[in-house]
Amino acid sequence: MSTRAEGAIGALYPFLDTRPTDVDAVLAAVARSTAEKAGEIVALRESLVAEHGQRLVDCARRCAAAFHAGGTLFTFGNGGSSTDAQDLAQLFLHPPKAARPLPAISLTHDVALITALSNDVGFEVVFARQLAAFGRAGDIAVGLSTSGGSNNVLRAFEEAARRGMLTVGIAGYDGGRMAESEVIDHLFVVPSASVHRVQEAQTTVYHVLWELTQQALADSR
Repeated sequence: MSTRAEGAIGALYPFLDTRPTDVDAVLAAVARSTAEKAGEIVALRESLVAEHGQRLVDCARRCAAAFHAGGTLFTFGNGGSSTDAQDLAQLFLHPPKAARPLPAISLTHDVALITALSNDVGFEVVFARQLAAFGRAGDIAVGLSTSGGSNNVLRAFEEAARRGMLTVGIAGYDGGRMAESEVIDHLFVVPSASVHRVQEAQTTVYHVLWELTQQALADSR
């Protein structure tokens, strides 16, 4: 007896369908889908050059000045963006090859601290409270959000601004509430409605920011 996986489960896991399948047709469909997705991300990344090129240079120069003055980078985000926040902090702190290591802390790294703040105070302050404790004027706060509307990310930006920190936002879609915020100094929006494409392109944005910051520091020696 054959069975069929329906709805979202069937879409995500077509191999659960035990009915006879045209393997060649499935493989061809997968190949087309993969090529389309690759084309989308390439085009999206190329569009970011015109949209954010000079603004990334300007932001990198300010980041370099902050590091030169003894500043620290703090990164934060939720879900996939928390992973990207950790990757970004790691990139600055332990860069590849001979690049200059720079002080950077991911606010998503300490699970005990995040769960304590979430349980005792509220999840909306898990990043703001850490910046209140560790952030200083002249430090850098980089927040990532695919929607641009994460409450705890916005609260963190507000706390960072109060402390005189440089604030950098990386968002998707149309920027959401981050685009409406008056406390974000530099905002880079990836204009896509696909969470997957947004997060793929956001990694490009912050890697370019890191490279430009390294270059700005080298030029200032």
